[in-house]
Amino acid sequence: MNEFWNSETTEASWEGLKTLSKETKFVLIGGWAAYLHTKLQKSKDIDIVVDYGALRLLESNYQLSKNERLMKYEIKKDRYDIDIYLSDYSRLVIPPKDILQKYHTTIDGFETATAESLMALKLGAAADRGKTSKGQKDHIDILGLLFYSKPELKTLQKILSEYKISGYIKLLESILANFDLRDLNYLNLNENSFAKLKRKYIAEIKEL
Repeated sequence: MNEFWNSETTEASWEGLKTLSKETKFVLIGGWAAYLHTKLQKSKDIDIVVDYGALRLLESNYQLSKNERLMKYEIKKDRYDIDIYLSDYSRLVIPPKDILQKYHTTIDGFETATAESLMALKLGAAADRGKTSKGQKDHIDILGLLFYSKPELKTLQKILSEYKISGYIKLLESILANFDLRDLNYLNLNENSFAKLKRKYIAEIKEL
């Protein structure tokens, strides 16, 4: 299975994530959360959701910058970035406060967004990023979550409805229908296996 990002970059990011987890509490979202759910593609950057207490601890250990346009905090490393989404400040398709309070689970010692909430967040990111390299990675992560973590589609639909983003179900169907077969190696699938999964999940989506 090919790696989407450079392995030296992902290993540096992974070591940074492990260090971060020892320093403060957070819920992991983004590519590393998708990796923990699927064990497929590692991530370049680290995305976390924190409360104000955790933010203060991070401020004591790192040089944080505030990105007012994107309403998040950032830590810049040599090979990767840490994006910090703050409860009652940052804007995500699921409010950070709800991720901290309702939509998290533990995988391999990390507090991580649940599969369904992570899919919603990834769909939101994919809608914003379009046909960029990060958008391509979002599509890979979304289908990786669908095929390997087997989220409850009715639970996903309920989350999307709760936050008035029900149209993302159509986006999920579109990603399935139009996925670039050249990227199948990132999902550890061949064309025949993918075709079977595609038929199965498009049928399930249409039944929602």
